[in-house]
This record gives sequence, structure tokens and C-alpha cells, in this order.
Amino acid sequence: MAAADTSPILPGRTLGILGGGQLGAMFAMAARRMGYRVEAISDIADCPAARHCDRLHVGDYGDPAFLARAAAGLDVATFEFENIPAEAGRSLAAAVPVRPAADVLFTTQDRAREKAFLTQHGFACAPYRVVHSREDLHAAVADLGLPAVLKTAAFGYDGKGQMRLTRPEDVDTAWATLGAGPDGPRELVLEGWIDFDCEISVVAARGLDGEIAAFAPTRNAHAHHILDVSSVPAELPQPVLSAATLVAGNILTALGVVGVACVEFFVTKDGAVLVNEIAPRTHNSGHLTIEACDTSQFEQQVRAVCGLPLGSTRQRRPAAMANLLGDVWANGEPDWAAALGVPGVSLHLYGKSEPRPGRKMGHLTALADTGDEAIRRVTRARDLTRRG
Repeated sequence: MAAADTSPILPGRTLGILGGGQLGAMFAMAARRMGYRVEAISDIADCPAARHCDRLHVGDYGDPAFLARAAAGLDVATFEFENIPAEAGRSLAAAVPVRPAADVLFTTQDRAREKAFLTQHGFACAPYRVVHSREDLHAAVADLGLPAVLKTAAFGYDGKGQMRLTRPEDVDTAWATLGAGPDGPRELVLEGWIDFDCEISVVAARGLDGEIAAFAPTRNAHAHHILDVSSVPAELPQPVLSAATLVAGNILTALGVVGVACVEFFVTKDGAVLVNEIAPRTHNSGHLTIEACDTSQFEQQVRAVCGLPLGSTRQRRPAAMANLLGDVWANGEPDWAAALGVPGVSLHLYGKSEPRPGRKMGHLTALADTGDEAIRRVTRARDLTRRG
């Protein structure tokens, strides 16, 4: 690699973020605090990142000419969401370094490719079968048994594009719901059911020199397939936490990530860790690092993609994060004053104009002397936002 490619990109230069959501907004806030200029590339003008960037480029991710114009003033680019065409990353890479590389996006944005990567490299995950037809699905169910979870291979997140199958009669219904796409059959992945004890995630960074810096694993609770509360410490035996941290670092190395990624795990009742999914960017479960750690996941992303030394991931205090979904607005503007009256609570709103049920509008973080107390504080604060 040429020397110019490994030289640090120092404050004062311009960073590009592909995607305009809340992760891009928080990246921009961290980067601008460090003295960088930030330009977002989005297909939507009214996006959270627009409020925090020096410039917003709005256009079609599939338009190479638009991407070339957007890349013209950038020194490096990254992305904030994996449901962006990998080809958009490749188009940008013709003009500017893209970190992580578009190939990382290509692998992780499709469950079939991601599972193949995990299997090829010996990372333990749930048993699975790739499904292309109704007949494939019946054969996969015969192999893996029920219950099982059927997922679309592409463009699924927060529980979208998946169904749990518990009875034989669910198979045809699931195929009709998920498999029949407007342009023909969709590729699906059937995963064997894991009777897990809990879910955890590890947010980690990998620098240009291969250095790995991982945050402490977070314990995650979900509601309706959407992350509800994350907390650290995860209150699990140290061998479990160490195993997850090691696997996460090895995955980033095997993928060649330069930047931040999150690896989600199932922890089985006997203490084994199985990879569930890989997110090649900052993650909802890492938001608590803003208040809880020496370096937030967003500053770490800036450091990694700019070729700077990675920051300390030391956790200052136990912490918990609770998502604020559009449901909180059901009876009008939430009572933010009541929520902020809870000791140790911080509020983050993303600037989205329309609250909708299930839509992530913001989050609360609480710090406390213990993880349990942090969870109690953050859930109490969220309960107090609801009027009526």
C-alpha cells in the first residue's frame, strides 16, 4: 500500500458519511468536535445527519456520476448503515478511500453471504440453510426441525423480514409472506432455533495498522424484535465475555475492517457464544459509550477511518441505554422534564420529523453505581416521558 494511503487524515480535513441517519449524525458530531469537516451523502434531504454536517449531498445511491461529484472534496469516506448498495461504496472508492471497504459491506448486508463467511472462517453460529424456493424451505425445515426462524437474506433489520416457524403449517405461510417477491422468489435463510440464555453484542474498532480496541460487551433486551435496553456490565461470567470479545476482534480481522463494527451474539445456557449478526458500523447497543466510556464508539470510528491511534475503551461507570421509539409520542410530546429529573440520565433526540410506532426517535442513557441501578433509572425515565 502506498505511503499516502496510510498517512493519518488529520483534523481540518473533510470526512464523508454514506447515509444520513442518526448514526451518521452522531458520527458527524464527534468528528466536528475533533476539528473535521463532514459531508453526508444521502438519498433523503430531511435526514438527521443534515443538521450536523457542513454539507449534504442528496441523490441516488445508484448514480455513479452523483457519487463522483460528492466524493470530489472528501479525504476519506465511511458508511453509517449497511442497507446501502455496496456498489455505491465501490463508486466512491474510485475517488477516495472508503473505510471499511465496500467488500465488507457486500458480505455483511446479505445474511446468506454473512453466514457463508462465518462458516468458512470457523466462527460458531446457528445452523442454517439458504432457501430459494418453497421446496427448499420444506427441505430445510426437515433438516433443521422446528421451531426455526426464516429471514430474508437482504434488507432486514429490527425484526423486519423475518418470521418464526413453530408448526408444519407455518411453512407455506412463511414462504408466501417472505419468499414471494415482486420480481420473483427472494433468497431466504432458515436458521435453527437457539434456546439462548441472553443476547450480547461487542462493538469494536480496527485501525489501519490492524490494532483492535473492543468495548465491554453489552447485554441486550429486545421488545418486538427491536433493541429495547442495553446495559454494561453484562453480568456474565468472565470466560463468556472474553470469548465474545476475542471472536469479535477475529471477525473484524478476517473481514479486513478498518473502522467500527458490532458483532451480536447469542449466549447459550451452557455459556457458549454463537454469532448472530455482524453490523459493519457503529451500533445502537454502543450508544451508551458516549457517556460511559473514555472514547465513544463515534469518536472511535473517526479515529479508525482517519488512521489515528484508537482511543481507550475504558468504562467509567455502569450504564444502560433505552431506545425511544415513536410510540412514546402516542399521547403528544413526551415529558422530557420528568425524564431528565431522574439522576444520571441523559437525553439524545435524533431530529426525525415524524414519530411513528417502532421508529427510533432517540435514546436515553443512565449512569449509576451498578448495572441494575442504571437499568432501573433509564427505564424509569422512559416511563416518565409517556403522558396520559
